[in-house]
Amino acid sequence: MAGEAGEAFARARALAVLRVRGAALAAALLPAAAAVLLHVAAATGRLSGGAWEGVRWGVTGAALVVLAVTAAVAAVIARARPAVSPAVPVPETAAPDLHRMVADLAETLQVPAPSGIELTPDCDSWLEDRRPAAGAVERRPAPVLVIGSPFLWWMRVAELRALLAPVVAGTGAAADPEIFAARRFVRGLDAAVAVAEQGRRERSLLLRPAYGVLGGSARLLLRGCRAHVAEMERGVAAGASERAQAVDYGLRIVAQEQVGLAYAGWDRLLTRVALPAWRMGRWPSRLDAGVVSALTELSRRDRLADGFETRLGERPACDLLEEPGVVDEAVSLLAARLFHGGARCAGPDWAPVSWARYPDEVVDRIWRAEAARLIRVLDEVRPGRRAAPAGAASEYGPPARGRGVLLDAEPGTATLARVIDRLAAGGSEELAARIGALVAADETAGAAAAAGAAGAAPVYELLPPRTGRELLTEHVTAIVCCAAVDTAGAGAGLDWLDGPALVVDGARRGDLGWPVLRLVENGDAAPLRAWLSALGVRPEESLRLN
Repeated sequence: MAGEAGEAFARARALAVLRVRGAALAAALLPAAAAVLLHVAAATGRLSGGAWEGVRWGVTGAALVVLAVTAAVAAVIARARPAVSPAVPVPETAAPDLHRMVADLAETLQVPAPSGIELTPDCDSWLEDRRPAAGAVERRPAPVLVIGSPFLWWMRVAELRALLAPVVAGTGAAADPEIFAARRFVRGLDAAVAVAEQGRRERSLLLRPAYGVLGGSARLLLRGCRAHVAEMERGVAAGASERAQAVDYGLRIVAQEQVGLAYAGWDRLLTRVALPAWRMGRWPSRLDAGVVSALTELSRRDRLADGFETRLGERPACDLLEEPGVVDEAVSLLAARLFHGGARCAGPDWAPVSWARYPDEVVDRIWRAEAARLIRVLDEVRPGRRAAPAGAASEYGPPARGRGVLLDAEPGTATLARVIDRLAAGGSEELAARIGALVAADETAGAAAAAGAAGAAPVYELLPPRTGRELLTEHVTAIVCCAAVDTAGAGAGLDWLDGPALVVDGARRGDLGWPVLRLVENGDAAPLRAWLSALGVRPEESLRLN
């Protein structure tokens, strides 16, 4: 049968892992065996005398210590709960067609069906074992199938089936007793290392040596079986791939092309569209639906993706869900928690936003907030003077609020002309440093509040920290857009690949970047003034910043 060669090789490697476990157990029992032999020899009169008495009880004491340590380490390894990937469960009642498709696929592949299906905000799919809850009966269930949610919205039903075939085929190896035992042993070692690291950081000084012994023992065993585990997983993957070749092989090649496209669109959607909304306390509630729009836009712009939008006439895989909108909202909230650290549920400062309301509730608010911050910095930093650190009440006076006050006690004016004149006069480095300090302080405060609300869940940073020059450019762009909206009838819009966009006469304007860069980096205001004049923007008029 297809896949048996790879599974046989994986089973052999799993037995090697179990032999490492057996060797470690035998080494731990050696002192106890020596103590038993000495006691038997003393009882039969073969070893007698004061010297042998000391040796016997010394070996007995060492054996008891080793057994106690071994029992403690084994208990931690057996009871340790391996990390579970964050995902949204999809019960059979919520997606009967999806569960039926996966079950039919498993029957075709002649492997056990996955015990459940979960969705994760990632462009990947895998099988993940679940340990039974504490106190539950130990058994060997089939692993859970974790599917990347963008696949369901972008891929067609036949493509998703072809893509999942090698993944579902892996349940055959997961049902093997030796492979299951080896994986469970390795996951227990990984979890024991994590427990030891956490204990050494958080527990008292008296317990740190015990956690050190636990961590050292687990790491030693992991080093001993690392090569065998790697070869075992390669064998499992080879067997699953060989078994899945009989199912939709040609269609799988097309589906693999869609994986790369989906990853590109998903990355742009998160970094350019979702991240600005998360920073404003809003989380888009239809990220997976948005990825379809982003990928369609990408296929229109990229000639390499030309023709992919014609697939949209076929049945999408999200039709396999009973309520795609409900599932999409749950996955979108999980993505916000993972990549930004938002709260677990909606609230006044953490509310969902639809794509229709995105320009007003996110884009316009971003522009107004950044324009207000730029005016505040102009009030605080005079030309030729260094920038004060965020929140400092130094020679520059207290930090300004709202539109702020000038250092010479004159009220600051929120006009684009003032910003252009200030940057044309030089000193953008001081402004960039001050804006960078203010943004860093705001983000630190926001991250602390989110951590308190969401717990200690790790946050995966999507982008590196922005430099002060990049932030200054963004703020200047924001106040230019505010001026265009307030004085020239422009509007806030959304570009699926580039995020917030300025809309003039129903069309997105993407030519603002170069004039702003010339002003920020070279102090040359002529290109920006020409751009403003062409659109009819009046930079001398006051702006609405709230």
